[in-house]
Amino acid sequence: MVLQGFLNVLQPMTLLLVILGTAWGLTAGALPGLSASMAVILMLPFTYGMEAIQSVVVLVSVYVGAMCGGSISAILLKTPGTPSSVATTFDGYPMAMRGEAPKALGLSITASSFGGIFSGLIMVVCAPILATWAMKFQSAEFFALSLLGLSCIASIGNEQPIKALLSACLGLLISTVGLDAISGAERFTFGQQFLMNGIDYIPVMIGAYAVAEVYRNVMKNKMTASEQEGGKGGKVKAEIIGISNIIKHWKTYLKSSVIGTIVGIIPAAGGSIAALISYSEAVRSSKHPERFGKGAEGGIIASEAANNGAVGGSLVPTLVLGIPGGNVAAILLAAFTMHGLIPGPMLLRNQPDMLYSILIGMVLASLLLFVLGIFVAKQFSRLVTLPYPFLATIIVTLGVVGSYSLKNSMTDVFVMFAFSFVGYFFDKYHYSTSAMILGIILGKIAENGLRKQLIVSGGDFTTFLTRPLCLVIFIVSIISFITPYYRAHKEKKRQEMNAQQK
Repeated sequence: MVLQGFLNVLQPMTLLLVILGTAWGLTAGALPGLSASMAVILMLPFTYGMEAIQSVVVLVSVYVGAMCGGSISAILLKTPGTPSSVATTFDGYPMAMRGEAPKALGLSITASSFGGIFSGLIMVVCAPILATWAMKFQSAEFFALSLLGLSCIASIGNEQPIKALLSACLGLLISTVGLDAISGAERFTFGQQFLMNGIDYIPVMIGAYAVAEVYRNVMKNKMTASEQEGGKGGKVKAEIIGISNIIKHWKTYLKSSVIGTIVGIIPAAGGSIAALISYSEAVRSSKHPERFGKGAEGGIIASEAANNGAVGGSLVPTLVLGIPGGNVAAILLAAFTMHGLIPGPMLLRNQPDMLYSILIGMVLASLLLFVLGIFVAKQFSRLVTLPYPFLATIIVTLGVVGSYSLKNSMTDVFVMFAFSFVGYFFDKYHYSTSAMILGIILGKIAENGLRKQLIVSGGDFTTFLTRPLCLVIFIVSIISFITPYYRAHKEKKRQEMNAQQK
């Protein structure tokens, strides 16, 4: 079956489609507002006339490319191309500001490739076992998982913990705007119809990160982008990361890939949560947590290895059980149905070479990231070399197009501009934009998980502690939240003792 998978993927036409799919995914992922889901949807009509295996393999390659592509704009423009790349901005952009954009891009491409290959291998070896385990996740576990993601606030707001918590609370409040998912009641809509569907986090993210950064640079009278890159002009080319760097950070590569794969397997969890949990764990286990958020290599590796690891993970319940592991996996289900295939146990029994073909296609797309990722990053970096007035205009234009394209609505554009001011003032007064975005992304998952479990249990909160898996995640969340503050307290005590001795 493995040999048949190789033969299926290495056919000239299929190979060409994988290359084109990966390139398109990278390009779409790098453009703000074009998420991995949208990149795959835009490719879907072109697969109508393809064979079933070709269709699925090319869509998976687009998925792999888009998850990596989001890091390009996150690093160069502080604009996450996809929601999964939010955590990449924490350290990627500060590295670019120091003039280390080539290394940051190289790290993101290498980590994405590593995570994709790892999750692909796990997908084939352990798919049936992992799919059964994933089905144990219910409302209580989703609530606990969202808290684990929110524990990342302690890592990114260690210098201003109170302001970071307040920012996260604002994000959680924003996530409640719109129709109640359970009762259907209107909440915080103030009679405005456009608020019925809530506030989407993508225009918020574009405004609070990208457009706010434009305001900040304009206020500082930055006229050239070369100033933004540590005084180094010229095109940026992703640096080739050597084996020595992988060996140096092997624990982060491996641990983040494992976290990404596991979280990806859980239906509806996705790469965003995987990247945030992985980032939080990287900070917690680091010997130098104070470097994170200021350009730490481990921060980029943790985020990108995890979100690409989630690609293979999300395909496990999709192929084995016919249950989509995320938005993109749901689109892949549509591709299966379009070709008369029904994902699930019967698919693996009747067409086992499909699983191996997807694996080979995913591994090949992950390897192609090294070549195509460097090329796309180089072309995208041409924007960064423009005089800043032109670059700022392009960033705002991309933000407007990306926000409008979500629902073809000007409302999202207005939301983007509204939160661009929020992001600017947050940065000015040292509040955490990242914590606010985390609150918006994870708020609905946390609320729905909490309320559904309370409905099932008749209002009994103890059910969260009697479920073993939920209890374990709670404990890990508490440890992850407390560790950065505990370390900061110890460091402060050590500095006071040293001062007294002197």
